[in-house]
Amino acid sequence: MSTLNYPEDLRYTTDHEWVRDQGDGVVRVGITAYAQDALGDVVYVSLPAVGDTVAVGDSVGEVESTKSVSDIYAPVAGEITAVNEALDATPELINSDSYGEGWMYEVKLSDAAALEGLMDSAAYQASLD
Repeated sequence: MSTLNYPEDLRYTTDHEWVRDQGDGVVRVGITAYAQDALGDVVYVSLPAVGDTVAVGDSVGEVESTKSVSDIYAPVAGEITAVNEALDATPELINSDSYGEGWMYEVKLSDAAALEGLMDSAAYQASLD
């Protein structure tokens, strides 16, 4: 089995989510390789609606796998601007490409400095030990 990777250009949360700065105050959110590996085969994903306003720590959806159901929490506050509709038909993208095609949703940040409070790759990996 391949080792799990944690791209350096992302920020991470203790809830095993990643955040990628898309520019213009918008970030893309998904779950980490660690999370998808722990979940096992993802069979269903529930995502927030475009236009929803979320606060840090809000439950914004869930990921269901053959093993369990896990909540997805908002790592940043803002307005949902996009959701990955491909996950409706192919939720397993979270397993096969958790940092790419398996992204979950995008948020227009209410506070541009929010990313600074999240962990970098090294800190996230250290938190897993």
